[in-house]
Amino acid sequence: MRQRSLIAITAALAAGALTLTACGSRDSGGKGSDSKGGTTVVIGVDAPLTGDLSAIGLGIKNSVDLAVKQANKQKVVDGVTFKMEPLDDQAQPSSGQQNASKLVSESDVLGVVGPLNSSVAESMQKVFDDAKLVEVSPANTNPALTQGANWQTKKARAYKAYFRTATTDAIQGPFAAQYVYGKAKKKKVFVIDDKKTYGAGLAATFTDEFKKLGGTVAGTEHINPDTKDYSAVATKVKNSGADVVYYGGEYPQAGPLSKQIKAAGANIPVVGGDAIYDPTYIKLAGAASNGDLATSVGAPLDQLPSAKDFLANYKAGGYNEEYGAYGGYAYDSAWAIIQAVKQVVSNGKVPSDARSKITAAMQNVSFDGVTGKVSFDEFGDTTNKQLTVYSVTGGAWKTVTSGTYNGG
Repeated sequence: MRQRSLIAITAALAAGALTLTACGSRDSGGKGSDSKGGTTVVIGVDAPLTGDLSAIGLGIKNSVDLAVKQANKQKVVDGVTFKMEPLDDQAQPSSGQQNASKLVSESDVLGVVGPLNSSVAESMQKVFDDAKLVEVSPANTNPALTQGANWQTKKARAYKAYFRTATTDAIQGPFAAQYVYGKAKKKKVFVIDDKKTYGAGLAATFTDEFKKLGGTVAGTEHINPDTKDYSAVATKVKNSGADVVYYGGEYPQAGPLSKQIKAAGANIPVVGGDAIYDPTYIKLAGAASNGDLATSVGAPLDQLPSAKDFLANYKAGGYNEEYGAYGGYAYDSAWAIIQAVKQVVSNGKVPSDARSKITAAMQNVSFDGVTGKVSFDEFGDTTNKQLTVYSVTGGAWKTVTSGTYNGG
């Protein structure tokens, strides 16, 4: 989701071969090409770096920065120095589209990590795809982004330049429903969403599975994410007799919503997806958040042996913000781009059709990443379908269980 400074880089043609150099004022005034004629490749980042979702966005930006620094330190691609250009989309589709156009216009940008929000991704996909500029999201979960609007009946990939390292709501929603109905023993749900691409889609997949399992939907409501007064919907929840609330949306609204539902007298848990799994949710909801649940992509990083180096390096990097829910996925997204670049670069030289070749190479990228095995299926979706349930206990998110959705 975000960042504040922009690193602009321009490309120069020299000696009949494409070498990419950084122009004076855009970084510290130095040149992208080193004394040995190396090449600079820029990885763009699009995320909300300011505003309500900046806690997550800055974690994404920092994690990409770490990947870039590690790639340069390890000389992963001979003759290539990687740089990062972060742009702030403020979680707004219009800003995301402008950022996509800007990144496309800079020929030394050969890959992009982001965005955070599925609605922002919808506005960016065609821009990147038309330019054959690969985009790898660490956080988008709406199934339609990879499998088309009719993904439930006929999957069709629309954009070959779009990939993601986070699993989709086609799995996350049903996974949550199975836990809520089968393990938490909640049988009557009130479903609320924020009407946005991510929230509405997640709520729909949860609802379908919950009903299939035998659960009852006590009521449904849509909220306006620009308001903070949810007292009317909180009263409806209380009067419905529901024993659980499922919310499709993000933590800036989910926290106050949970607080107001409890204040209305409905002492029942609020359950949401990965976009509420953030410490800020607990701060916004206060004591009312205890017992609330969230699902999030992957397994907890502090429990993954594969994440040990990432966690140590992130801490050593001195970043002011936490890596957040998507830090490991952002690192892996950047590393996937770096691995694809490695496949098309020869002797430090980037081919003139680098973007299309990198996009093609991404389909076959496979490596052991921070979050586990990183590879992509025919739709550009991650092959890692792991998810985790978290509960607010004693003012902090605690791991409950990890697994995946069992069903068709």
